[in-house]
Amino acid sequence: MRTVSLFATWDPKPDFVLGSKDIEGKLTYLGSKVWRNPYVKIVDKEVREPGPTEVLLEVKACGICGSDVHMYQTDKDGYIFYPGLTAFPSTLGHEFSGKVVKAGEKAINKRTNKKYEVGEAVCSEEMMWCSYCRPCADGYPNHCENLHEIGFSCDGAYAKYIVVDARYLWSIEGFRKLYGEDKMWLLGSLVEPTSVAYHAVITRGGGIIPGENVVILGAGPVGAAACAVLRRAGANAVILSEPSEARRKMALAMGATHVIDPKSENVADAVLKITNGHGAKLILEATGLPSVVWKDVERIIWEGRAVNTTVVVVARADDKIPLTGEVLQVRRANVVGAQGHSGHGVFPNVISCISSGMDVSHMITKKIKLDEVEQNLKMLQTDRDEVKITLTNFD
Repeated sequence: MRTVSLFATWDPKPDFVLGSKDIEGKLTYLGSKVWRNPYVKIVDKEVREPGPTEVLLEVKACGICGSDVHMYQTDKDGYIFYPGLTAFPSTLGHEFSGKVVKAGEKAINKRTNKKYEVGEAVCSEEMMWCSYCRPCADGYPNHCENLHEIGFSCDGAYAKYIVVDARYLWSIEGFRKLYGEDKMWLLGSLVEPTSVAYHAVITRGGGIIPGENVVILGAGPVGAAACAVLRRAGANAVILSEPSEARRKMALAMGATHVIDPKSENVADAVLKITNGHGAKLILEATGLPSVVWKDVERIIWEGRAVNTTVVVVARADDKIPLTGEVLQVRRANVVGAQGHSGHGVFPNVISCISSGMDVSHMITKKIKLDEVEQNLKMLQTDRDEVKITLTNFD
């Protein structure tokens, strides 16, 4: 089968120190410190047989994530932007849905508690947690000590077929009746980024009480999905800041109640005006530019009347946050980080929300075929109008 795979040179920066879980020349948890001169090409690979607990899927839809773009995008010295777990060469693609082609005897469907049947529609987590390390045993699979990630450190779904262990799969058959088969596959590919947003604002951010205000900085897929999740959770004002007009319009369709163009108005001033000086219970940093937006974040907290504001940092970036402790102390605010989407009931809850009408498909702005992946990875490095570009033709 044809796959879109990424290659890069292992060339550590002078300040890089090989970590205890890194593998010299192959795998690192600090991608932007090591990998240089990435390139993408179409590679033919064999379709392997699934093991006893595994499932062979025919991929039906796979979205391009900002992480994919940042694994291909480089700084002036040729180092990749993406700062996290990576092992190259690897087939890209981790936001996907697919149809069961073959299942191992112990590949159990969580929907039926029986072996997966051929034809079942599923989506997948991309965090391949081990289940036996201390963080996994304590209930924190997103921080697994033996973590692998589909499309980052092992082969992903920019391919017609992929084999995945059943533990990471979730049925999306509940989408079929409400949305029809074609849209079911598209929505299935959006469960993963929507789950990242859900985990950030509900699990890590602590959620909201209906009627509270929220601010979302950045209308990429995670920020856009957060609009849908928080509006469904009962937020009064869902205020989104985003420089792209196209993305602002999309966010309104996703659930934002107010949108701000940070190029033409001050974000903190606008938020305080919209909320009549109250501020926000939750602020989501989804721009990947915390050093740029943090001044506004702290003004919203400091000048707003709300106490106990939680700021959730979800965007991955090798960037420093210019934090003022006094703001957090006096306003009883806190800052938390969010990684991943596994555990805590996140995937099944997102699937339930979509099954009952939370349509997040507005974020899909373009559909492409396998041969068009590379050019779109390049285009997304500068284009701010496209949101989710989805691969639907794998031939």
